[in-house]
Amino acid sequence: MEETPRVAAVLPAGGTGERLGGCTPKQYCPLLGRPLISCTLEAFERVGWIADIVVVVAPESVSLMKDIIHKYGHQRVTLVEGAETRHRSILNGLRVFVEDHSLGPAVQKPEVVIIHDAVRPFVEEDTLLQVTRSARQHGAAGAVRPLVSTVIASSSDGCLDHSLERAKHRASEMPQAFLFDVIYKAYLQVTYKRDLYAAESIIKERISQHLCIITNMKEEAVQIGFLLHENLKPHIKHVKALSSSMCRTLHDVQSIFQGQCYNYVCINVKDSDVEESRKLIDLLQTANVGTYPSVVVSVHLDVAEQCSSSGTPRVTGIRELAREARKHNILLYGLLINFCKDESQLQASGQEASAIICAVTKDRNPALAGQLMVA
Repeated sequence: MEETPRVAAVLPAGGTGERLGGCTPKQYCPLLGRPLISCTLEAFERVGWIADIVVVVAPESVSLMKDIIHKYGHQRVTLVEGAETRHRSILNGLRVFVEDHSLGPAVQKPEVVIIHDAVRPFVEEDTLLQVTRSARQHGAAGAVRPLVSTVIASSSDGCLDHSLERAKHRASEMPQAFLFDVIYKAYLQVTYKRDLYAAESIIKERISQHLCIITNMKEEAVQIGFLLHENLKPHIKHVKALSSSMCRTLHDVQSIFQGQCYNYVCINVKDSDVEESRKLIDLLQTANVGTYPSVVVSVHLDVAEQCSSSGTPRVTGIRELAREARKHNILLYGLLINFCKDESQLQASGQEASAIICAVTKDRNPALAGQLMVA
């Protein structure tokens, strides 16, 4: 190459060979009497302008890979332990060029890095040269080939929706090449965002599995409390129903689920009253219940003799109380339940209310705090 930059290659080789089947990952399966990965390394070692070859392997395969390198005399190879996903394994391979790693010191940072599958030994130097040159010019480049097979999209019912026009599309292949600074920054950003999203999802799922229904002893409140309890049990692992008389002190709140409860349903009999919810929020503020936001669903009963809503909801103060609660890491949502004497209508309202409660406790969307929902 003219004006040859420093070029390195990263070969992810941590796969388990699940799609191939069998007990041996395909990178270690024999090809012409030697492991497949050894053939790939040989192909890259023939390219003199590639300074370093980083092989990312599963932690349990490090000893095996060391034996392969020694047996077949491979040069310029640096071993790195992989991670639980291909994405994070490649990031581990890229990190070798900026910091020390568990299997050795850092390697000199290249201008261009080539990423290629360790199980694809039939790669030509000309292809490597073209993607490297293009990456220097454009920041990133990869091999493509024309589509041979017909690619279709199916509809939700499993029938053919449409097919792609093959002349307009290409299949992406390995190798791919990148300016190192470009791809390393991209992998850092995307990996940590994925980790944050995954962690947030796990936390939300965990803290949504405990819920306490707090009600007074008035007939309507007890009835709707029981109805919500029965409808929520199949969807939330731990549901408790308590009388408001049992939640009057800081100790009462802290003892619920041994301090693991972040979700509360507070039933106010009057549709215009938020006093019970306000008392609960005051207790939660004092308790300082945890790092994660607590959810309080303030339930109000629109009591009607007939099976229809008695008119425009008259709940006041929800939005103002929600603003105050947000300052103390509490998300308050309003829920108006149409409460009538007809059993079937009441059951339907209970099911709708339970679905709403499940949604807000799992999503915990602060943008909806202070809103009044109707079941």
